[in-house]
Amino acid sequence: KSHRFYDEARASARQSQQRSSSHRAGTARDRSARIMPKNKGKGGKNRRRGKNDNDSKRELTYKEDGQEYAQVIKMLGNGRLEAFCFDGVSRLCHIRGKLRKRVWIQQGDIVLLGLRDFQDAKADVIQKYDNEEARSLKAYGELPENVQINVDVGVDGDDVEDDAFDFEEI
Repeated sequence: KSHRFYDEARASARQSQQRSSSHRAGTARDRSARIMPKNKGKGGKNRRRGKNDNDSKRELTYKEDGQEYAQVIKMLGNGRLEAFCFDGVSRLCHIRGKLRKRVWIQQGDIVLLGLRDFQDAKADVIQKYDNEEARSLKAYGELPENVQINVDVGVDGDDVEDDAFDFEEI
């Protein structure tokens, strides 16, 4: 008789121990650890974006009907800029989504604009030409001869020159 009582006490202790351990396993910390996905490695967001390897030369695109070459006068922020088109009109331009945060546009850059039929004072930036492409456009006669390539344009329209410092030897 005492043997059976001993076995029952042992079984009830085992059950209470299982209940308490299952209660501990159900804490919020343990549940979140079970729900979170495993890290697969290989980097994160910046890796998925890919590298910006543009070593291969792209084909030079010329303007078509409804497009115009321009030089950036001022960056306005929020994906907008002011550009002087080579047809003599200064336009407010919007950088299209494909170029935003991928192609960095600065003052003095040569860009290709898509003109709007319904708004003559506004345009959309289609493409940015690098310095080599802009020089070849100028050589082919697509850009006016008085255009200065690879020169920063100051806020007041003056050309920005590098300040040369002369340090005397001690």
